Amino acid sequence: MTDDVLFLSRDQVTTLLDPDTAIASQRAAFGALGAGGARTPDLPGKIMHPSRFDDSVVFAYVSRLSRDTGAVAKFGSVNPGNAAAGLPTVHAVITALDPVTGELVAVMDGTAVTTLRTAAASAVAFDALSTADSAELALIGSGTQALAHARAVARVRDLKSVRVWSPSPERRARAAELLAAELGIAAEATGTPREAVTGASLVAACTLSTTPVVRGAWLAPGCTVVSVGSFEPTRSEVDAGVVRRAAAVVVDDPETAAEHAGPVVDALRDRLLTRADLIGLGDVLTGVRTARTGPDDIVYYNSVGLGVQDAAAAWAVIHAARGEGR
Repeated sequence: MTDDVLFLSRDQVTTLLDPDTAIASQRAAFGALGAGGARTPDLPGKIMHPSRFDDSVVFAYVSRLSRDTGAVAKFGSVNPGNAAAGLPTVHAVITALDPVTGELVAVMDGTAVTTLRTAAASAVAFDALSTADSAELALIGSGTQALAHARAVARVRDLKSVRVWSPSPERRARAAELLAAELGIAAEATGTPREAVTGASLVAACTLSTTPVVRGAWLAPGCTVVSVGSFEPTRSEVDAGVVRRAAAVVVDDPETAAEHAGPVVDALRDRLLTRADLIGLGDVLTGVRTARTGPDDIVYYNSVGLGVQDAAAAWAVIHAARGEGR
């Protein structure tokens, strides 16, 4: 191990991976996917193993973004019980290797990377899939990831209001207060998820729910729904009505979503969708596929997370730490 290996804490990662840098990294990740440049069939896909002892899930990703950025591996766990203690539900560590020699380049806090790259990817999705005048955000969830989503979406849309719902009245009220102060927009906590979603043009579901918290019957024409908590077959933040009403179902990667995204797995099983119906976000960004065809279309995006997202974000952090412009 060389003396110039970077060891980056959560605070350092958060400083280096500012919202605009994070969003740019995710555009690069999905652009590479759409162009076929980030597919790694020789490497394992997403690995997830639910614990037999509790409700935690261990996960691992391995990927490489490009020829001039080396391999990146992330290992971590999802611990839903952390939410009650006010802790992030995801904790992880990331390592990055030199693209030529394979030597260790960096070890960094993967929790911050995961939070920031997930929210940034959703911002990329909202930017690509929603109408340009979408300005009302319904935020389902009030934790670390939900707050990161509101901040990231505000970078790609001129938000006018945010409505927040989560099971805890105290936490959703606090989240609304924080977002109003930070974003300078109207933000309110709602008593039910339906109140938050009704009339919203943007819906971000950021929970670990195993049962739907967003229903298709509530969605306004033209609404874009993003779900990041339906990352394994047993978790479904949205009901089948969302899938039925969607003019397009977009995913981070069709093959991965077909195995891991709860609502997609269910829809394929029930023949509401075929695999050919699944549209990769990278294909939308590169113009290979079209999702929204009109202002009244409802578009649904389900993200389960991909290793290439971590690879892109981690190398953005490394370049920033080195003072390299990209």
